[in-house]
Formats: sequence, structure tokens, C-alpha cells
Amino acid sequence: MTKLTLGSLFDGIGVFPLAASRYGIIPIWASEVEKAPISITKRHFPNMLHLGDITKIDGREIPPVHIITFGSPCQNLSNIGNREGLTGSQSSLFYHAIRIIVEMRCATNGTYPVIAVWENVMGAFSSNNRLDFKAVLESFTKTDIPMPASEVWANAGMVRGKDVELCWRVLDARYWGKPTLAQRRRRIFLVADFGGTRAREILFKTRDLQSFLTSCEEDRLSSSSTGRIFAPKTGGKIPVVRPFQERRMRSTAKDKNKTGFHASFGRTNDPFPTLLAGSVNYFSFWYEGEEKEGFIRQLTPLECERLIGLPEGWTALGHKGEVISDYARYKAIGNAIAVPCAAYIMAGIGEVL
Repeated sequence: MTKLTLGSLFDGIGVFPLAASRYGIIPIWASEVEKAPISITKRHFPNMLHLGDITKIDGREIPPVHIITFGSPCQNLSNIGNREGLTGSQSSLFYHAIRIIVEMRCATNGTYPVIAVWENVMGAFSSNNRLDFKAVLESFTKTDIPMPASEVWANAGMVRGKDVELCWRVLDARYWGKPTLAQRRRRIFLVADFGGTRAREILFKTRDLQSFLTSCEEDRLSSSSTGRIFAPKTGGKIPVVRPFQERRMRSTAKDKNKTGFHASFGRTNDPFPTLLAGSVNYFSFWYEGEEKEGFIRQLTPLECERLIGLPEGWTALGHKGEVISDYARYKAIGNAIAVPCAAYIMAGIGEVL
């Protein structure tokens, strides 16, 4: 049986290769420019070729692969970014990924890649007066795609071009994984099947995911369903852990909104806010009945790894054993893809191919 292979553009810390390898797909090469993520990924995938700057890659000259994945830069698409859209200096790198896919398919007579997977922020639906997502669809299909009658892109959909079936779907990390992740992280995942009609099966079919234990599975932050940890070392006290929403706190304090300010300290069923590359997330903690003795502290890099579904310590060391700084770890994790979401797609690709 032919082994499936994967190439990862805008690789970051290797989440797509990690998810792929769990389902027998072999990561062959990656493209990344950030020093710390490259070193982290080299540690975990020592045999994976690193291609460097995407603008200097020729898709005709690199090893052809069955699957190309890419979470292109979101800074110009995000609702908290500058909203320049796909014309922005960073998010426009999306078109280099498309170029590489086209070059590889031309060089292999349409054989490779078979599947492409794109991931990005929800802001891609609305940036540039909603025209950016239309441009994304047209880049894959080489076909004119009309705007929806509602002028709003649905959270899931499908279009076809001459030689491609393309499906997209919004996945929120808080509903994925075993146990489910406690972080709100809504992202668009798009699957393009070149020459086939399997994208819908990859992205919409219900399937069970394998459970991959970490080194410290039981010592986790509480799930979003309870907001509590029942631990034997508390002397019978019940610790309460709630996500602290710093942005809400700042805005409600400015508006002198007392109710909103109190809500910023989190509610029992609240998920953790989306981890960001440019800031550190906090949580509030107290023992039940002793709220006045509670405190706020920031998440550690280890806790951030858990919230995104990474194996514990994934970002701690580089390939030469060097310690990765907390700053670099927070940034890398904030830019990363939730592992269970990537694993769901890789499981689907493994099934249909």
C-alpha cells in the first residue's frame, strides 16, 4: 500500500505534521521562517526537510506530496488585526501557497497534491467587504464564485470547479478532543480535493478520533463543562478555575460597567478565550466559599499546550536541546492550530485515500 505523504506550508510548530503522523501519513517537508518554531519542529520531526521562505519555493522542484496543508498568516484578516485583507503584506502570502500547489500539479501532470487543506481565522469571512473569502474560493477552483444571496458566508459550504471539489467548515476547538478542549478557538478549515469528490466526506463525516495520552493526562486545567478540579490534595476543598477575560475587563472598566466587570472574571461554563500570539492569557482561581481569598495568574506555556491539545512539553526544547523562551512558546502556541481539529481532518484524509 502506498504511504501517504504531507508537506506543510507556514508550518509553525508542526501541528499538521503531528496530526498527520498519528494516522500513518508521513511528513516530508515544511516551510517556516520563525527560528524557534523551526527548531521545535526539527526536534520532533528530524527527518523532515525544511524549505524556508515560501516566496523562494518552486513547487516544480520540491518533492511532490499527496497532501499540502497551510494556515497562511491571518494578521491582515483577523478582526483584531489591521483588516487589510488578502492584499496585506502578510496575508497575501496565501497566493504563494496557491502558486506552489499549481506548480506541483503542473510538474506532475495533475497527480500531486491530491488534497490541500487551508486554515484561517473567522475574519476571513468578512474582510475586504467579504470579498476575500470569495477570492480564496476562486483561487482554488479557478472559477468565478458568486457571492451568497445573503451576502454573508455560511459557516459551512461546498463549491466545485472544473477539477476540484472544495468544502469549508468552521471548527471550534472547545468541542473537539477527548476530553474536549477548554479553549474557544473558532477557525475556518477548507479542504480541496483535486480531481475527486471526497472533500465533503473528509470534512463533514462524523468519526471518532483516537485518544492520545500526554505525560500528565490527569493533571489538567478543568474542562469548560464544569469549571472545577476535584483533586485529592486540596484537603476536601473544591478549587474553582475560571477563564479571566482581560479585554472584557478593560473595556467594562472604561465604561464603568460594574456587572460586565464582574463577568470578566469568568463564569463556570465559560471556555478559555482564544489564545493569542501577542498576549498572555490569565485565569482566576479560588476555593469554593473562599472567593475573597482568590487570585489571578497567567497561564503557563505548559497549560497553553494542554489547551490546544499538544503533547506536554512540545514547545519546551529545540532540536539541539536548547530551552525555548516562554515568550517564543506563547507566540508559537498562539499562532498554532488546535490539534484535535487537525487530527479530525487527517483522519478523514487517511480514510478516503
